[in-house]
Amino acid sequence: MTSAKSAVATFSPDEERWMGVALERGAKGTPSPNPHVGAAIVKDGEVRGAGHHDRAGQDHAEVVALREAGGHAAGSTLYVTLEPCNHQGRTPPCTDAILAARVARVIVGCRDPNPHVAGGGVEKLRAAGVRVDVGCREAEARRLIAPWTKFVTDGVPYVTLKLALSLDGRIASRTGASKWVTGPEARARVHLLRAQSDAVVVGIGTALADDPRLTVRDAPGQSPLRVVFDTKLRLPPTARLVQTAREVPTWVVCSADAPSSEEEQLVERGVEVLRAPASAEGRIDPLAALRVLASRGIVTAMIEGGAELAGSLLAGAVADELHAFIAPILLGPRGRPGAVDWAGPATPGEAPCIENPQWEVCGVDAHVWGTLRYPPR
Repeated sequence: MTSAKSAVATFSPDEERWMGVALERGAKGTPSPNPHVGAAIVKDGEVRGAGHHDRAGQDHAEVVALREAGGHAAGSTLYVTLEPCNHQGRTPPCTDAILAARVARVIVGCRDPNPHVAGGGVEKLRAAGVRVDVGCREAEARRLIAPWTKFVTDGVPYVTLKLALSLDGRIASRTGASKWVTGPEARARVHLLRAQSDAVVVGIGTALADDPRLTVRDAPGQSPLRVVFDTKLRLPPTARLVQTAREVPTWVVCSADAPSSEEEQLVERGVEVLRAPASAEGRIDPLAALRVLASRGIVTAMIEGGAELAGSLLAGAVADELHAFIAPILLGPRGRPGAVDWAGPATPGEAPCIENPQWEVCGVDAHVWGTLRYPPR
């Protein structure tokens, strides 16, 4: 039995099932830089309305669900994955809409973690006489907003690292040929991951070696913003990323002392150039560059190469999630260096690892992915 006054609320199987409807709806949409949120209105054992926050500036999940429920909202239970907002943003407070609809009870997945917002949605509803219980399927609700939580609390995007490698850990042959290490099914999966990201990022080495497009072509969805970490602005005007910059937004992050003449050439072709501090080695500091991206509203960033950039992110414990596509081929010890270039851990026990890894056959390749866990420092 749940209790609004109990320290830890417990929930019935039916309540957890209805929250599952909200969680499923919450995974939909592209609300960045806002969080994914889902809601469901339940009355007399039936879902009367359900909704999600589809895009920034549009109605929040609760308002969409209330609108669909109509008159059934009065006396109902609202299941919502994230604490209803109690502040005026681009849309009015959801707490006002809930009270106006005369909802009897609200079950919340998790509290709002945003330190920049006063919150108080739960308290306002309780003060108005609405029964509110918090923590139904909380772990899943927190996973739904994990990228946004990192963005609002740390000021850094949620970083997904993608690797494509052979069985012996190489990313290209001894001649430098890298197309294609993995098969078409794996590449389509990568395009799907791109479509789910705000930005896809590569280092200048990958941009020069592969001349990639970094667009979504083999999966449904829109192409993300494209970003190159390029310390000295070596990206040439002839690169496909530059040639298509007016079609797909493209940014280059360089150091403070990168030459202005090269910047002008890129800007003339539609590329936006951003500057970030350099590391002690004289290269772009990845964490500083990611903070620049976050300041421009990038919540999720997918890193697609190269090896030095991947190594820097792992060494700094910056990457949050790993997707590795492993091809059933052997490229030999004279193949290009491994997918990650870094000093690495002293022992296997000190290595970062995927927590609860998921494995799936993807065409002829293996796809392993999950949240990265780092050893204590």
